[in-house]
Amino acid sequence: MKIDSNAHSVFLLNYHLILVVKYRRKVFDDVMSERAKDIFSRISPNYNITLQEWGHDGDHVHILFRAHPNTAISKFINAYKSASSRLLKKEYPSIREKLWKEQFWSQSFCLLTTGGAPLEIVKEYIQTQGQK
Repeated sequence: MKIDSNAHSVFLLNYHLILVVKYRRKVFDDVMSERAKDIFSRISPNYNITLQEWGHDGDHVHILFRAHPNTAISKFINAYKSASSRLLKKEYPSIREKLWKEQFWSQSFCLLTTGGAPLEIVKEYIQTQGQK
């Protein structure tokens, strides 16, 4: 396990983020999930965030990521939700039919630290999202 560091500290901050589509509309397929992941990977370096694992089901995504202590996680989540909502609706116009009032993501989200379970268990859980 690699511990991160900066000029004044060492740290290992892993988070499990769950974002749900508004009203749990089932809009995600593999292609759209991959695009949402690409958007995440493009925005995350600006916030000292590194994607570890990504998984999806029809109505939500699971994201395992690492962050720095100075990361403004709520600002990042809001920036990601805003950018991904705008881009996904633009690039996949057919999903607008499944949305309510143009809202893509639910306002709320679930953010968990992963200290309670070994990371391999969390990774396995995320990798199996959407599988029966």
